[in-house]
Amino acid sequence: RIVLMNSSLTSCVVLFSSFSAVNLLDTTTITGDWGWLTYPSHGWDAINEMDEYFSPIHTYQVCNVMSPSQNNWLRTGWIPREGARRIYIEVKFTLRDCNSMPGVLGTCKETFNLYYYESDRAVGSAIRENQFIKIDTIAADESFTGVDLGVRRLKLNTEVRGVGPLNRRGFYLAFQDIGACIALTSVRVYYKRCVGVSRNLAVFTDVVTGADSSSLVEVRGQCVDHAEERDTPKMYCSAEGEWLVPIGRCVCSAGFEEHRDSCVACEVGFYKPVAGDGLCGKCPQHSHSETRAALSCPCDSNYYRAADDPPAASCSRPPSAPVNVISSVNGTSVNLEWDRPLHTGGRSDLEYSVLCQKCSGEGGPCEDCRLGTTAVRFSPRQTGLKESWVTVLNLVAHTNYSFRILAMNAVTHLSNEPSPYAMVNITTNQAAPSEVLAIRQENTSQNSVTLMWHEPDQPNGVILEYDIKYYEKDNEEHSYSTLKSKNTSARVSGLKPGTKYIFQVRARTSAGCGRFSQNIEIQTGKAVPLRYNTMTIIWICMALVSGLVTFLAIIICRKRHCGYSKAFQDSDEEKMHYQNGHVSFPDARFYIDPHTYEDPCQAVHEFAREIEASRIKIEKIIGSGEFGEVCYGRMRLPGKRDIPVALKTLKAGYTEKQKRDFLAEASIMAQFDHPNVIRLEGVVTHSTYTITLLSDLPLKLFPPATSFLIFTSLFSCHLVGLLRGIAAGMTYLSDLGYIHRDLAARNILVNSNLVCKVSDFGLSRVLEDDPDAAYTTSVSFHIEASIDAATHTHTHAHTHSFFLKERSWICSNLKYTCTSLKGLTLTLRIFSCWRKSYMDFKGPLK
Repeated sequence: RIVLMNSSLTSCVVLFSSFSAVNLLDTTTITGDWGWLTYPSHGWDAINEMDEYFSPIHTYQVCNVMSPSQNNWLRTGWIPREGARRIYIEVKFTLRDCNSMPGVLGTCKETFNLYYYESDRAVGSAIRENQFIKIDTIAADESFTGVDLGVRRLKLNTEVRGVGPLNRRGFYLAFQDIGACIALTSVRVYYKRCVGVSRNLAVFTDVVTGADSSSLVEVRGQCVDHAEERDTPKMYCSAEGEWLVPIGRCVCSAGFEEHRDSCVACEVGFYKPVAGDGLCGKCPQHSHSETRAALSCPCDSNYYRAADDPPAASCSRPPSAPVNVISSVNGTSVNLEWDRPLHTGGRSDLEYSVLCQKCSGEGGPCEDCRLGTTAVRFSPRQTGLKESWVTVLNLVAHTNYSFRILAMNAVTHLSNEPSPYAMVNITTNQAAPSEVLAIRQENTSQNSVTLMWHEPDQPNGVILEYDIKYYEKDNEEHSYSTLKSKNTSARVSGLKPGTKYIFQVRARTSAGCGRFSQNIEIQTGKAVPLRYNTMTIIWICMALVSGLVTFLAIIICRKRHCGYSKAFQDSDEEKMHYQNGHVSFPDARFYIDPHTYEDPCQAVHEFAREIEASRIKIEKIIGSGEFGEVCYGRMRLPGKRDIPVALKTLKAGYTEKQKRDFLAEASIMAQFDHPNVIRLEGVVTHSTYTITLLSDLPLKLFPPATSFLIFTSLFSCHLVGLLRGIAAGMTYLSDLGYIHRDLAARNILVNSNLVCKVSDFGLSRVLEDDPDAAYTTSVSFHIEASIDAATHTHTHAHTHSFFLKERSWICSNLKYTCTSLKGLTLTLRIFSCWRKSYMDFKGPLK
């Protein structure tokens, strides 16, 4: 018998336990005889031995090495498969080296065979060798000799073989000895499986490995509690019992977060709105959660979320009322401006709405503005305003209105409380006329167009005149022209042949100007070469001869009488009826006092033409005035030669009153159209300096009459011509209702044709109906202009007598300056004469 000693038995058990293996048979756990069958009877023997630790072990041994042709079988009992597709057989044994035994070289073997047989049940004790299937021939890695046996040093061999696939419910194992000296110390039959794990919040249960060594078994995982599939979780179990290739995952459901391969509920004060990998978040501002696993945080009292707000958005509330409302009434329209609310409610989607009510009187009932016959219009809109301003149009004149301005956001409609608002009350004044409609083309020629139109549907007063604005198509920004008409028709001349023009018309009343009409496009006729027949040429020759005779007659008369001559008049006098393509009407004109406008810039833009600063070139400074400097320069016109102009600029550091007076003077001059009154070409307000442009200067600069008379010698007939021009200009101003208040020779400009032009309207003002009206301009008066105020105060004088005294002062002052040039002695003479009576004045200038 062989004594077996295995020093590594304990370590092998630990190694086994480390595998993902399920034992079907393990002889180390059997106490006593294993109960296996042997054949023939003198082959395998069951022997109990002591190991090196003197522990009893059970073995099967065979050592028939002396006899040839050994065929000894050892068969196990029936082993249930338990669902395994592939099993593993681990055999531990010892084997004697044949060379260590004498006389057995021909019959001794050092191998044995391993077989298996599948069956669905136990087949009993009958053994049929042909039913077994050979697994392998097993040889020892190490064999022991007699020396090893003497020192109790045995060499234990371990061999593992796999078998599969298995299909029956169970199987047998058999060991065949063919002449070796061996001892089986233990046999273990097992199968491998992948132990259940939790991976990516999915649970994978135990699974048996595949039937062969290279197969992978796909296993679908199950999400842990409070988790849901994001992608189907899968893993593969290898033949070695290892998990491979994780695919897909699970995520924690809404209200739960991941914690150590599980999903736990969100704590109070936290929430998670959707399933995902994220953690629970703290409730947003002005919200809370009262239970665990909250999906959202409800808003606190008086706070809300809009329908499209995400759960992570803070709760908000409606804004407070707008503040600092400013109203500006302009006729039957009002401009409303305001500042943002002090509290926006924590939102940025702020917008405004304006409610309008028309009130009958003080404390009277109010009704919605939309109930009237005239539709009130809001610009840009009434509700949903993003800007903090609105213009309300088409209001009824002389009516009280109440406006409520509300600030709103996306949660305003969720609140049960009334929306706060800011209220402003206004009263409209006289309305400007409505828009001119139905403009039509009456007649068109190469150089002129005749327009006709109807009065506005709502004139809102007496129509004083109409403004016709026209310009070449697509050229409005560079140049446009205007003319005025008293009637509902006008003829515009001086146009270019074959050119498209845009025309607009607006009406003006004492309340101001209405809006311009819609554009009407008209094209002038094309230029056609003139063809004259013989009769036409004869008539033209006769007309030229007649004109020449008339011209010679006029020259002779002038030389005889030496009176005032038209030859000394400016070419402007020849254009009193047609100037620059504008139609001038002989009817009486009405003057609009610029001081009645709240904004002086509005008055300037009503009467004067705005000129781009890029078209002005200042060449030199020629003097200084009350408001600033007077410069000489040139004005560039599109398609024309540069013209010389005088430029009056507002000096730096001006006060607001100086600016208003400066713009008022420009507004006054812009309304004058007479050859003996200085003409305003336009204004420049959209630049660093405010500039007015006076009429063209043939001699580069108009000299004042005082300097002109001192340094020139004129005949008396020329002096009379100068006085006649001044008188004509003052008559024109008087007819308009003006008092110059500072008319003197220094304020009369003379051009190269000896035409006098009245200038310097800094102290001019219209004569009002109020008899108590007095001068308020802070500009100092010269001694000549203050005599009248010293003797007969304006507040105690009749308007007509004031006109007469003004004219008498013009005649006396200027006549004296033209003839004597002896200083101010005339002042004392006039002062004494006025003390007596105006009608008795027969001064030395008579």
